Amino acid sequence: MKVIYILWLRQIKRYYRAKSRIIGSIAQPLLFLLAFGFGFGPIFQKGGGGNYIQFLVPGIIAMGILFTAVFSGIEIIWDKQFGFLKETLVAPVSRLKIMIGRTLGGGTVAVIQGVIILAVSLFVGFHLPGPHMIILSLIFMALIAFLFAALGTVIASLLEDMQGFQLIMNFLLMPLFFLSGALFPLQGLPRVFTIIASMDPLFYGIEGLRGTLVSGLHLGLFHDFLILSAITAILFVIGSYLFSKIEI
Repeated sequence: MKVIYILWLRQIKRYYRAKSRIIGSIAQPLLFLLAFGFGFGPIFQKGGGGNYIQFLVPGIIAMGILFTAVFSGIEIIWDKQFGFLKETLVAPVSRLKIMIGRTLGGGTVAVIQGVIILAVSLFVGFHLPGPHMIILSLIFMALIAFLFAALGTVIASLLEDMQGFQLIMNFLLMPLFFLSGALFPLQGLPRVFTIIASMDPLFYGIEGLRGTLVSGLHLGLFHDFLILSAITAILFVIGSYLFSKIEI
């Protein structure tokens, strides 16, 4: 446990030393929040959808968490190229513990980013629910973060090139994000899109966040929690296996 804690803390410190990364990871979600929230808000309200800011904020929080968590995997490739990973892997420590510590660190950073976006959203008109629902929302933020941090580890363990990682991640992340219901309701879409959305893990994360922060669940919090937990566990197992096979 001590090794996992040290690696977890190291990942957090390492990220927050890079101020440009912090600004960049927060700026994009905030741009989406302001542009879409105030740009499409009147249209959404006229269409009978209610307050668009209330609908949009859970999706933007998930967006900030998603990209921060997945791109924490780039550090594995960076460390491969510059030899830092070799120094870690030759230590008399289980690779499973190394992988868990790094992934938990990347996920924790992503949760912090999500909380920052939630706090900023209060200044653009978002209204918070009761304290107990905020605690539940933090649980869903953590599940989203650890799920996609584990996914980043899976991809990074297979690749040697940072450019390749970015291309693959963008190819995966943008469809996952846009089909999750983050920016628009999925009701009324052709059935093929709803089927595809049901296979998107981010869909269940945003459902959980929207249910805890706003309301409007379709499946139920427990259902969303179970699916996210199961996918996170599967990705942790796959990530641990692939990380253990990295050659040094």
